[in-house]
Amino acid sequence: MGKKSRVKTQKSGSGAAAVVSPKEMMNLISELLQKCSSATPSAGKEWEEYVQIRALVEKIRKKQKGLSIIFDGSREDHFADLLSWARDCGASTDGFTVADFGAEGFGLQATKDIKVEELFLWIPRKMLMTVESAQNSILGPLYSQDRIMQAMGNVTLALHLLCERCCPGSHWLPYVRSLPLEYDTPLYFQQDEVQLLLGTQAIPDVLSQYKNAARQYAYFYKLVQTHPAASKLPLKDSFTFDDFRWAVSSVMTRQNQIPTEDGSRVTLALIPLWDMCNHTNGLITTGYNLEDDRCECVALRDYKENEQIYIFYGTRSNAEFVIHNGFFFQDNAHDRVKIKLGVSKSERLYAMKAEVLARAGIPASCVFALHCNEPPISAQLLAFLRVFCMTEEELNDYLLGEGAINKIFTLGNSEFPVSWENEIKLWTFLETRAALLLKTYKTTTEEDRSLLEKPDLSLHSRVAIQLRSAEKQILEKVSASGRDKRVQFEQKLEEGAPLPRYEESDIALLENSDAEGKLPIILRKLEEAEEEEGAEEDAKEDAEDAKEDAEEDAKEDNRLVNGDKSGEVAEEEEEKFSKDVNSNLDSEEKSVESLKGQKEEANLSASRTEE
Repeated sequence: MGKKSRVKTQKSGSGAAAVVSPKEMMNLISELLQKCSSATPSAGKEWEEYVQIRALVEKIRKKQKGLSIIFDGSREDHFADLLSWARDCGASTDGFTVADFGAEGFGLQATKDIKVEELFLWIPRKMLMTVESAQNSILGPLYSQDRIMQAMGNVTLALHLLCERCCPGSHWLPYVRSLPLEYDTPLYFQQDEVQLLLGTQAIPDVLSQYKNAARQYAYFYKLVQTHPAASKLPLKDSFTFDDFRWAVSSVMTRQNQIPTEDGSRVTLALIPLWDMCNHTNGLITTGYNLEDDRCECVALRDYKENEQIYIFYGTRSNAEFVIHNGFFFQDNAHDRVKIKLGVSKSERLYAMKAEVLARAGIPASCVFALHCNEPPISAQLLAFLRVFCMTEEELNDYLLGEGAINKIFTLGNSEFPVSWENEIKLWTFLETRAALLLKTYKTTTEEDRSLLEKPDLSLHSRVAIQLRSAEKQILEKVSASGRDKRVQFEQKLEEGAPLPRYEESDIALLENSDAEGKLPIILRKLEEAEEEEGAEEDAKEDAEDAKEDAEEDAKEDNRLVNGDKSGEVAEEEEEKFSKDVNSNLDSEEKSVESLKGQKEEANLSASRTEE
């Protein structure tokens, strides 16, 4: 299997490992755990909390300098061992090799022509690092007794990775040695590089990710040092924050879901060799073959000899790529910006609007996406905006009018407007909302372009600026699209153009006729609507109202993009360790949070990045 594995303790710059007493380190760790377990800061105070947590972490890192475990040689030196080990385990290794692709990092390179949909890579279960293999390893006794670990599969994998890294005889050592020494996730950003993300929609998740990682490290450090079941773990002698950050980033960028051996449920796994593939636009081409008990990948397209072999990681935004994978994908066909919209409960027509939305399968308050391509809004968002902008007369028509049930299915179809006035109002709202959101950024798109031209810009700074610039470009496009649509429908109203009418035969054309858009089972019977309070407003007044609504809602979005937790699409709800974790395990088990960004793809979309 190539040269013998040698593990050593990393030396500090002075040539000697740092010296710190166990008591001093435990006091610092306890202080960090307490700080990270305190109440969620009020809106606008998240950055201040991040700076305080980071200062504590840096103090701990300074004390731990020189104590991390590293391998001899460069990462590239271990690829031959990786391929040899994979071959011995029964994986496919013909048809490709590992190569350096410059800015994209290492990836798989075809050594022969590969046809589209050709099965070129399979990885048997014996190669995978899973939660189950962690339970059967030296980590098993601690796993069986710690309910926090049992609730956090991703952290279990991270600790599993660290234990195997410390073991010279580990079955997975060829894989562990092939992993990057560092990553480009925000956990590795300098403070001034993170600061470049302030004002973006990514910043709440970035700050939360760092806080969660620090809290988890503090908790598991204390657990490893004090729990009887951890007495034989190799981590007991060396478990630094840098070690944990590396392991967490390895898992965060690479983990996927696979079925268990009996196929009854799914489990988290790291998939060696396959996770060397870099990302491009396309379709998911990886699955799990239960009969042969192996992960299988077919070619996304035709590859010629010496070309890089890509896979598709999934329909992720660039914010998700930056936070969870550590890279910005320039040609991302699925890039998007989040926007939170909701019908105010204090609005007079709230009950009627909420009912129409419920019949369409849409909540009265929801986070939607504005897309980088055309159309910039989904059928669901179009339906929401139409209901949001409806008059009382229009609401009555969709609730009690002739063919009301069928009309619900037309809400997300751009071919069937509610009225010209309604279209003018909703596109005015969207145009204004996007324009106001642009004002929350501290720089313009032009200023970002100028910054990106600087040759001395760090990689992380470049990624941060690219991300915030991409967000602004999407908002600019949405605002322009809203303006064009508004003008289009104003012209139709002025011309007196007839409204397209829905016919029952048009049902196949509807955009929101999928399972999620169908009628809920229970339809409540509405009480008699209130008497109308005056004539319907004309289109010009509706447009002004839409602007006011957008301005008011944009204030909320401004709080959102600057860290208001209530506006995030949280992958897992925020949860804090109690001050005394060991005495509150029951409550912890119910709501413990994994690191933000460890979003698992059940269809095995790759969740990784290369340097």
